[in-house]
Amino acid sequence: MTSTTPRLDRHALPARFERLSAAAFTAWALALAFFVWSLQGTGASLTDFVEGFPQMGRLVGEMLPPSTARLEAVGRALLETFQMALVGTVVGVLLSVPIAVLATPHLSPHPLAYHAARSLIAFFRTVPDLVWALLFVVSVGLGPFAGTLAIVVDKLGFCGRFFAEAMEEVDRGPQEALSAMGASRGSIILCAVIPAALPSFINTSLFSLEKATRSSVILGLVGAGGIGIELKVAMDLFGYDEAATIILAIFALVLVVERASVLIRRRVL
Repeated sequence: MTSTTPRLDRHALPARFERLSAAAFTAWALALAFFVWSLQGTGASLTDFVEGFPQMGRLVGEMLPPSTARLEAVGRALLETFQMALVGTVVGVLLSVPIAVLATPHLSPHPLAYHAARSLIAFFRTVPDLVWALLFVVSVGLGPFAGTLAIVVDKLGFCGRFFAEAMEEVDRGPQEALSAMGASRGSIILCAVIPAALPSFINTSLFSLEKATRSSVILGLVGAGGIGIELKVAMDLFGYDEAATIILAIFALVLVVERASVLIRRRVL
């Protein structure tokens, strides 16, 4: 009996891409043209890169071997960097929870509160943390407190958005059951919403700590405390061997924080 099912040819050519419409082709062409124009605007030059590569080799040569003259000072600055990241992240995460509740459509008590919370989160996310650091340096002076405040504000924007999305995506069945039993809005949030969204909260918080550890190094470049100022001084004074020590210390700190974050995720989530 002959089968009517068509036999697939293993060597058949794959299906071709669908033919683009005139509008899609125009859009892709404009995007490509804009990219080429942007490439020219950045001043990208393969010749300059090739000619400048030996200078990078010379710089690396001057960095080796790393200096051990100021290990104690580098260690103190590194500890201050992590303290900034840790305190800023913890405070930012805690403050993000009520803002995220207001920014969740079905949990916010009023549409005005919802739109105000969403706008505040968007504003915090729009302004870079380096700009916040500059503002706080002017407000509270040089030092780690300015950097910590900048990290707090940055986490309000980052965690506030993802916390709100996590609470919006949880199963609403338990919430509706508690509501039918006469539970208050606060009880529903504490007993049904936050426990269901807690794994996402923890994951976002740990990633925020990793991000804050890296960004706190940059904040030090504008006087907001941490090891960034040590790196800036070393580079300004052409102490490249000392700069190499600081870069290696920063790498070690970020690596430790990331590994600790992975271990916590495996045990908690």
